Amino acid sequence: MHDDELDDKPREECGVFAVYGHEEAARVAFFGLFALQHRGQESAGIATADGCQVWEHKGMGLASEVFHEEMLAKLPGKLAIGHVRYSTTGSSVLSNAQPFLVHHADEYYALAHNGNLINALELRAELEEKGSIFQSTMDSEVIVHLMAPHLKTGLEEALTKALGRVQGAYSIVMLTKNKVIAVRDPRGFRPLSLGRFNGGWVVASETCAFDLVGATYVRDVKPGEIIIIDDEGLHSLMPFPAAKPSHCIFELIYFSRPDSQIFGQNVYLCRKRLGHKMAQEYRPDADLVMPFPDSGNYAALGYAEESGIPFEMAMIRNHYVGRTFIQPSQAMRDFGVRVKLNPVKPLIEGKRIVIVEDSIIRGTTSKNRVRHLRDCGAKEVHMAVSCPPTRHPCPYGIDFSTRGELIASEKEEAQIASFIGLDSLHYLSVPGMVDATGMPPGDFCLSCFTGDYPLTPAKSFGKFCFEGNLR
Repeated sequence: MHDDELDDKPREECGVFAVYGHEEAARVAFFGLFALQHRGQESAGIATADGCQVWEHKGMGLASEVFHEEMLAKLPGKLAIGHVRYSTTGSSVLSNAQPFLVHHADEYYALAHNGNLINALELRAELEEKGSIFQSTMDSEVIVHLMAPHLKTGLEEALTKALGRVQGAYSIVMLTKNKVIAVRDPRGFRPLSLGRFNGGWVVASETCAFDLVGATYVRDVKPGEIIIIDDEGLHSLMPFPAAKPSHCIFELIYFSRPDSQIFGQNVYLCRKRLGHKMAQEYRPDADLVMPFPDSGNYAALGYAEESGIPFEMAMIRNHYVGRTFIQPSQAMRDFGVRVKLNPVKPLIEGKRIVIVEDSIIRGTTSKNRVRHLRDCGAKEVHMAVSCPPTRHPCPYGIDFSTRGELIASEKEEAQIASFIGLDSLHYLSVPGMVDATGMPPGDFCLSCFTGDYPLTPAKSFGKFCFEGNLR
């Protein structure tokens, strides 16, 4: 995704994939990561095992940049885990790329993590005081150090003890010489799914990865569940006390691919329902409904269906703008707006337009794009956003960590509309958003909208500036 768009969108930090029992496990893992590439573009890695040895390769960049045929050939074995990363904890350097691999007492442990541990700094300080030496700045490494003292009593005991100490969001896949492990935190913040593949098993952050490799979805990994897969089959543990669900609703609004099944919901259809709800709440007089592709496409379709206002793709996206695209100079600042999205001027000139967006984080990119529509002769520009105002920072793995980064934390709706250059602006209500999911209201984490945090971040979680109601 181009930097211009990332300025105005929430960012997920990673995706995980695992496969057990396939002759070309590394290749399957690569394609799994390819399907999950939208969840992180900073680094990619794969670890494999054959029962005796563990191999690993990781690097900075996209999965297609990090891996090639010769490299995959150097990763033998029928077991593999993989990871794509966008960092929210730990800087963007190779030492923080995952899977994270350690060797301890004739065994290898590789770990790949999606989420954020809110008490990692306290635990790290405690472990360092006891002599632990950390190889990275990732919160994920804390888990391996917490496991180490208990490994003599077995992997299940060590993992249960370690995860009993951490708090926050984690969907994890792990690898040993002959086992694949999948774990999801007790509140189920982040998605994780289990599938069958050629007599073996796969685990992935999203079901779109199953579709690509030809696997069959079986079920979600349950919140608080530890799954261990080895030669004896699949073994499930539920060692933690039951907790109130706190699924991240941004997975349905923005993060997950529309062809995925998340929290029991099809993402595409959910986003269309969000659009239907918006049209029920807000319907200005307009000539056409349009998204800024691709993020608002599906909610815009739902909005058009419900409102009866014609849907048009009045902005055309250039899909060949890569992540390494040469940035325009300051003198070419308007070029930066047009390089990825360009309007169909005859559709826009003299028209009253409703733009459907999935979110507004900082507002800067939306402002530039709306100005471009005005330059093309739009008579009126209105905007409907398929979630409520994002007013509060997230400690659970979304990269908006301070209130100052969020335009809705400082401005009211009318002020945001003025800043962006809109004739009117409407955010979907919290009840409307939750109702559109078809799930119970209490199943979601809504803290970025409401400030009501399901888990209290530790005091030393200093990069976050909380002013909500911690519970």
